[in-house]
Amino acid sequence: MMFCYQCQEASKGTGCTIQGVCGKKEEVANLQDLLIYTIKGISILANKGREVEVELDKVDHYIMNSLFMTITNANFDNAAFITEIKKGLALREELKNTLEAKGIELENLHDSATWKADTDVAIEAKADSVVVGVLATENEDVRSLRELITYGVKGMAAYAHHAYNLGKEDKEIYAFTSKALAATLDDTLTADDLVALTLETGKYGVNTMAMLDVANTSAYGDPEITEVNIGVRNNPAILISGHDLSDLEQLLEQTQGTGVDVYTHSEMLPAHYYPAFKKYDNFVGNYGNAWWKQKEEFESFNGPVLFTTNCIVPPKTSYIDRIYTTGASGFPGCKHIEADENGKKDFSEIIEHAKKLDSPTEIETGSIVGGFAHAQVFALADKVVDAVKSGAIKKFFVMAGCDGRMKSRDYYTDFAKELPNDTVILTAGCAKYKYNKLPLGDIGGIPRVLDAGQCNDSYSLAVIALKLKEVFELNDINELPIAYNIAWYEQKAVIVLLALLHLGVKNIHLGPTLPAFLSPNVANVLVETFGIGGISNVEDDIKMFMA
Repeated sequence: MMFCYQCQEASKGTGCTIQGVCGKKEEVANLQDLLIYTIKGISILANKGREVEVELDKVDHYIMNSLFMTITNANFDNAAFITEIKKGLALREELKNTLEAKGIELENLHDSATWKADTDVAIEAKADSVVVGVLATENEDVRSLRELITYGVKGMAAYAHHAYNLGKEDKEIYAFTSKALAATLDDTLTADDLVALTLETGKYGVNTMAMLDVANTSAYGDPEITEVNIGVRNNPAILISGHDLSDLEQLLEQTQGTGVDVYTHSEMLPAHYYPAFKKYDNFVGNYGNAWWKQKEEFESFNGPVLFTTNCIVPPKTSYIDRIYTTGASGFPGCKHIEADENGKKDFSEIIEHAKKLDSPTEIETGSIVGGFAHAQVFALADKVVDAVKSGAIKKFFVMAGCDGRMKSRDYYTDFAKELPNDTVILTAGCAKYKYNKLPLGDIGGIPRVLDAGQCNDSYSLAVIALKLKEVFELNDINELPIAYNIAWYEQKAVIVLLALLHLGVKNIHLGPTLPAFLSPNVANVLVETFGIGGISNVEDDIKMFMA
């Protein structure tokens, strides 16, 4: 039976049991659970391998990619999960043989490290087993902590995957991932042990986001203040969605001189802030808004759409033939573009497809400004510090995270509109689409919305806070005039939250609802230890934050 509560849209605030609100079917949900179960078993073996210095590169990369595939809205393709599970079972047996050759005893292993299946039907039957899913852990608090760790590690894997695509990796992150996954099967660990492991997950989340920041900036330069066009040109075009900058670079290289324009969608918007991408004259602008509006916006775009990662909404039949996927993403009936052994991808099919289709229908005009990652904000540091000291800026509001389709998320638009004019919003992730097109003005030339980039660039906001703490010679990051009102949706937001907790940030407010996977006792621990809170209404929340 399906049970999934890993994202903010969990049905009735408790969990999806028939079909995911995201659109995934029960069979896909169960296969995702089995893939996670399988990589937990592989992690048990990988931990043994590290003790005797077994080479684990292939295993580590498999685990990170598999984790990424199970993130909300990334992959809906049954066949892709069955293939990945088969690959895992083969890799697991190979690893066992290596360990046995090293004299490692492999007795009394957990079922996740021993189960076998010879056919697709046998895999599907195992996926439907009660031992595989979330509810296999009966104790509600232990289950809550195990899932919190698992979802944090999923988010971490996504960011590590992007860094790896740009030639950066850290084997300590891989080692922790295996340690954490295996720990979620260890019945000897207490709730206190799991709380400690949750905070350690946050530590490695910081390390992973820092690594990705270096990967992005060393490849493409430091983001800079940029005005991004939101209108269109009269050329055939490709819309690129998701998060992967390496895929964008390859697409831009391959579309040069073809007459095909490239537009970003949703979380790919911040690509425009990187200097390296500005040399492409066919890199036109950003089309549309956050991921959840894609059904109407993909219709009017007219050209093909390339998903590099999540966030896919099951496409309408009217445009499904224009959807292409790559990397960890996938959807049945859509063409999937694989990388070769060197990570290179051939986008010629999607380019030729674009040439045969109409140019995008314009849905808005003008521009939006972004590019306020840590290097750019540091360049403006004197101006920002002076504005704080003079009282021109009374408070910063970190409103990073995710957007979503729930009507309750209009709260964030209303909140931004009602904030006093002497406040500045620091944002990253697609949550920005709730207010990045509002005429909120500036304070002495400093825009009132400072967009640092993608969800992983929430790291930039933490670096900015730590720098301000240093500049103002404060002992505690929580003494800064910064409030945290964060919208969340999926597992990458979970690792950002755990990273902020590791850095000592307290009194973070999450909305529009608290995670369904937090049991009452675990939620109380977060409230009492870190001051985690929810949201109420705009007027009362602004009074509370400004007090």
